[in-house]
Amino acid sequence: MTETTQTQTAPDGAFSPYKPRSPEYRAAAQALRGLRQDLFQNAFAYRPLPRRDACGPLIGQLPGRLREWAAWAPHALVSGIGLLTMLAAWSSAERDLTAPVYGLSALVPVLLTLVRPVGAFWLALAAAVGGSVVAGTYDDWPWPPAGFVSYLTVLTVVAIRTRPRTAAWMWVLTAGCSFTGRAVSGYHYDDNSAAMLTASAFVLLAVTVWHIRRDAEQTVTAQQTVTAHERSRRTLLEERTTIARELHDVVAHHMSVVAIQAEAAPYRVQNPPPELEKAFATIRENAVAALTELRRVLGVVRAEDYEAPQAPQPTLADLDTLLANVRDAGLSVEKVTTGAVRELPPGVELSAYRIVQEALSNSLRHAPGATARVEVSYVLGGLGLRVVNGPIPEAYQVKPSPGAGHGITGMRERVTMLNGEMTAGPTDGGGYEVAVFLPVAAPTEDGA
Repeated sequence: MTETTQTQTAPDGAFSPYKPRSPEYRAAAQALRGLRQDLFQNAFAYRPLPRRDACGPLIGQLPGRLREWAAWAPHALVSGIGLLTMLAAWSSAERDLTAPVYGLSALVPVLLTLVRPVGAFWLALAAAVGGSVVAGTYDDWPWPPAGFVSYLTVLTVVAIRTRPRTAAWMWVLTAGCSFTGRAVSGYHYDDNSAAMLTASAFVLLAVTVWHIRRDAEQTVTAQQTVTAHERSRRTLLEERTTIARELHDVVAHHMSVVAIQAEAAPYRVQNPPPELEKAFATIRENAVAALTELRRVLGVVRAEDYEAPQAPQPTLADLDTLLANVRDAGLSVEKVTTGAVRELPPGVELSAYRIVQEALSNSLRHAPGATARVEVSYVLGGLGLRVVNGPIPEAYQVKPSPGAGHGITGMRERVTMLNGEMTAGPTDGGGYEVAVFLPVAAPTEDGA
C-alpha cells in the first residue's frame, strides 16, 4: 500500500506539498483581517454623525424650535466634553508655552469623533503616546486627568459609532501601548494605566452590550414586521379561498339546474324543431363545461382536507337564527329591516350574511356587554347593511379580547368582490360602526 501526498500548484507553475492551515492560524489570520478592516482601511474616511430623529418618543413632544435643537444634542454633548477637557488640560500644564498644545491635544480628537471616528482614535492614541514622552509635565502618568477623560470619551464615541469588534481592538491597542510604554520608560509610582484599562473595559463592555441589544431589537422588530405581513397575507388568502368555496357552492347549484333543464326541455315539447334541440344541447354542453372548469379552478385553492358543507349556504332569511345565537352568547342585539324585502342574488345574500356575522363576532370580542343594532335596508339599486355597537359598560367585568383586524379584512374582501362600498370605524359615543352597500342590478322585465 503506497502513501500519496496532496500537491498544489505554486505561482511559478511548480508543485509543492499541500499544507493545511491549523485552526489557530486561521483564527489569527481572521482576527488580523478584522483589525485591518476596522482600524486601518479608510481610517480617516468622512463619516459625519447624523442628527437624531426629531420624531422620537421624547424629542417629538418638544415644541418646534426645541425639537430642532434637541436633534443636535449628541453633537453638543461631545463638543461640551471636548471643551471641558481642553480647559482642564490647559490649566494643568506646568509650562505656559506648551499649554495650548496640551489643550488642543485633548480637544481635537474628541471633536474629530463627530466626522472621522476611527481617525479620532488614532489621533487620541498618538496624543497619549506624545504626552507620555513629556510625562514630567503632569502629576499622573501616562494619562493626566484631562487626557484620561478625553481618551475615554473618544473610545466611547467611536465604539458607539462603529461595532463591538472595533471596540475590542481599540482596547487591545490601548493595553499594548500602556505595556510598551511601561517596558520602555520603566515603572512610575503614579502610573494610572491600570485605571485606564479598567475604566475603558467597563465602558466598552457597556457599549458592546448596548450594540448587541439594539441589533437584537432591530432583528426582532424586522421579524415581527415580516411575520405580521405574512400573517395578513395568509389571512387574506384564506378569506379569498373561503369566498371561492362558498361561491362555488352557489354557482355550481345554479349551473347544475341550467344543465338539467336544458337536457329536459326538448322532451316537454312535441316534435321540437332540430334547431331548438341543437340550441338546448349547446346550452347543456356549455353548462357542463363551466361546471368542470369551476371545479378545476376551485381545486387549486381548496385544501386537501376540506369537506364541502352538507347544509345549504346561509342567506339573509337566516339572520334571525344568527341573532338568536348571538343573544345566547351575551350580546344584546336588535334587528331593523327597512324597504321592500325581496330575493337577492345568492352571492349577495351569502356575503351580506357573512358580513353581519363577522361584525357581530367583532362586537362580542371587542365590546363585551355592549348593545348592538343590525340594520338591513332594501333600497333601489342594492342592499344596505349597518352594524353598530355601543361602548363597553363601565361596570362590566369581562375584558375585551385582542384582535388583529382580520375580520375587517375579510369583510372588505367580500364587499370589493361585489363592487360595493364599506366604511368601518369608531363612533362618537365610544362604539364601533360597520356600514356596507352592496349594489344589485335591477331585474329586467324578462327576468322579473
